[in-house]
Order: sequence, then C-alpha cells, then structure tokens
Amino acid sequence: MLRIAPAEFVARQRVGHLATVSAGGEPHLVPISPALDGDRLVFATETDTQKVRNLRGDPHVAICFDEYTETWSSLQQVIVYGRALIVESGPEFLRDRNLLYDKYEQYETEAPIHGPDSVIVEVSIERVTILGF
Repeated sequence: MLRIAPAEFVARQRVGHLATVSAGGEPHLVPISPALDGDRLVFATETDTQKVRNLRGDPHVAICFDEYTETWSSLQQVIVYGRALIVESGPEFLRDRNLLYDKYEQYETEAPIHGPDSVIVEVSIERVTILGF
C-alpha cells in the first residue's frame, strides 16, 4: 500500500505518533517505536497501558511519521490509518519481536519484550496520506 519513497521514509523513522481513542471518545496520542513489515507496522508495549485498553475497545488507529525542517517546502509526513491486532504470545509474537530487536538493538537489553508483561501490536495498513513525496 505504501509507495517506495514513503515506505523507505517510514522504515527509517525511529519514532511514530500513535493516535487511539478511549471508550469515552477521548483521543490519546503517544510516541511509539515501530517497525515496518510490508503492509503492516508492529510495535511493542506494556500490557497495562492506556493505548492497549483503547485498542481492546476500538482497534482503529492513526500513526504519524514526520520530518520537520525550517524549509517548509521540504517537509515530509506520512500518516498511516489501519486496524490494530494485539498479539500476546506464539510464533507471530516471536517473529514481530525479532523485527523490533533487529531495528532497535537496545530493546533486548533495556526493555525486553516478554509476555505476559508485554504485547505486540500489529497494525494492518488500510489507508495512507502523504506530504512532501
């Protein structure tokens, strides 16, 4: 779904900003460290977080990746819209964890991803908006 240039942009980003919505309709925006895997993004988080509670109630998400510059004609932005799936264990959990460990070397030693304290969220990309490509 992502064209080559926006996909390369997203793949090299270290931080994206995840938007979810609470059961009461309140928006929630947090930074995440995702990895791009084809037409999906994966990220890890602790099990008992607001974003996980929100995703259990409503799996719709938006994730923004941007690169700011004072030369506004050079601004770049990719917003990914999709549905999240929470993965708590099993082969898919291990596969996604390895993707994250490969991209973020510090994960394994500084914030190990292990169940039951951690989950992995897989976001299936359904729509994308881009600026600057």
